[in-house]
Amino acid sequence: MEKEEKVIYSHQVAEFAASANEYCKYLESTRDISGIEILKVLQRLLPYIYLRGSLLPLLEPVLEEPNKKTVTEFDWTRMHENLLSKLGSNDPFPVIVSLGDPADGLYTGSISENLSDIYQDLKDFIVSYKSGNEEVMHDAVWEVLMNFEEFWGKKLLNVLTAIHDVLYSEDDTIADNEQNEDDETV
Repeated sequence: MEKEEKVIYSHQVAEFAASANEYCKYLESTRDISGIEILKVLQRLLPYIYLRGSLLPLLEPVLEEPNKKTVTEFDWTRMHENLLSKLGSNDPFPVIVSLGDPADGLYTGSISENLSDIYQDLKDFIVSYKSGNEEVMHDAVWEVLMNFEEFWGKKLLNVLTAIHDVLYSEDDTIADNEQNEDDETV
């Protein structure tokens, strides 16, 4: 356990924690930022988080109970609604989940929902990691890596593709959404 305890302070974990913290702080401060600006920042931040997540050390949990979840349903909903209002008609995107017949695995994803889900996992990690309790920190690293492999890593890649499509499409819908927001606030 002595060697594994030091892993929680490793460069890989510290870099991941810093990028996860940056993501959470940024999303928490987007109230007055336009949808297009949010997407431009996330286009650069998300690949870094993915890279850092893929470099996390593989650990085994040490506690019998999982770490406490800190992001409430209210927090998640507030984050989701803020992002959804910024993205408007640019929020939905097509996702193919089957490598076979695309029609079998095609569904509509949501940029705001995926970003909120990622936020929830990363914020829960950050709060546990900042606790200073080494066992809690250890299990936070283990849990965020397991969730990366199963859930939020895939969501991040899907949403990054959707962000790319929005930012580089010929369609000016996002500008129209922001203009409508400006008109409503006047």
